[in-house]
Amino acid sequence: MDPQTRSDDGFRHHLPDLGTPRFTTMQKQDAREYVKAFLEGGRPPWIHSLCLRWKELLEEPFKGITNDGVVRPGLFHLQDEHVPMDSIVSAADAVLDAAAQHSPPLTDKLKYHIDSHEWRTWSNPEFLLSDKGARLDDVSQTLRSRILALLQSTLSAEGYHKAMAAMRINHFLGELVKSPAVLNQDSYNFAFFGKPSTTGPWGFTFYGHHLCLKIFLYRSQMHISPWFTGAEPNIIDQGPHKGTRILHEEERLGLQLMQSLSPDAQGKAQIYTQLQDPAMPKGRWNHDDQRHLCGAYRDNRIVPYEGIVVADMDAAQQNLVFGILEQYLLYLPQRSREVRLKTVKEWLHETYFCWIGGFAEEDPFYYRIQSPVIIVEFDHHSGVFLSNSEPRKFHIHTLLRTPNGGDYGMALRPLLPGDVEQEFVWEGQRD
Repeated sequence: MDPQTRSDDGFRHHLPDLGTPRFTTMQKQDAREYVKAFLEGGRPPWIHSLCLRWKELLEEPFKGITNDGVVRPGLFHLQDEHVPMDSIVSAADAVLDAAAQHSPPLTDKLKYHIDSHEWRTWSNPEFLLSDKGARLDDVSQTLRSRILALLQSTLSAEGYHKAMAAMRINHFLGELVKSPAVLNQDSYNFAFFGKPSTTGPWGFTFYGHHLCLKIFLYRSQMHISPWFTGAEPNIIDQGPHKGTRILHEEERLGLQLMQSLSPDAQGKAQIYTQLQDPAMPKGRWNHDDQRHLCGAYRDNRIVPYEGIVVADMDAAQQNLVFGILEQYLLYLPQRSREVRLKTVKEWLHETYFCWIGGFAEEDPFYYRIQSPVIIVEFDHHSGVFLSNSEPRKFHIHTLLRTPNGGDYGMALRPLLPGDVEQEFVWEGQRD
């Protein structure tokens, strides 16, 4: 069956029992009540332990993800990407104007120092652990609309469409489990880091369940990393947004690439045959990220290269790799995307592709593409709200990281002239 027309509504065979205490309690809570009950109750224990671990990881000075523990210098550069910074700053100023006129005023809640450790506090679960900035479902329609207008001004048209689809699917999930106060289209937080400027460094965060974007901006350059996008399920099969679907191209292209390899190359790329393989070392699979290695708070993780080298693939297979990376760079405007993809192509001799799981048409799977300048991961997950105990193709997690200190635009910061960063912080936040 054509992957573009195949229905993924098999998720309806895994709808949960909404009469259980988990859901009857959740249905009565808003987002803050929900996380408060979770933190005070410490249930389930593995999530409570995870959150404690996240706090420990946040205390580590930022270094960046590496393949061997050593950060490689000189990989990233200041460059002209023709980003329309004037229009982006204008949209950011409109957000600040609406925040100032909000009742109560929210301007101060939105403003963080560009060096704030809050840059690194993001997570993709539904529980609101880092309640910074403004939450869209708490604010006026005017402020909410202007925040989304800023997002639209910043991302590519395709990237904005993808982000909105993720948000709408989150709302659809909230309807499925009758918990719209926790899971909805506006259950996302927004905050500025640094002062919006056409000449200085600044950025903003937009994050919530299954959508987390960290956006760094400087002059005509943009860096979106890390980001996370997921969906459970990854299709809306009824209602006003019926037919909305995301992450299927990343799935299709990854499977096509794996299936195109020779049996010998498949054997080398497939590092584990099962998604929860007995051969995996302790910690290689975990409840929160499952097979992902580069999730929230894993800013300094060592991720060794695995699998096969892309430079050894034939031209058609390399084009599939480029197609996958094009999807992962979709949030960037076209020119920024082209510049980033050009940089990625310079490292094909040190770009690795690995796979976990089967690769028949209906098999769930994981894959990773990794080089000194980019890491992307794709993973089919078991149910969190849906009841499937094994990974299914309707629950997908994807993420992008920039290794060697590139996340959050950190590798670009030492390249800025003089003390330029201190010129573009908020009043009252100067050292």
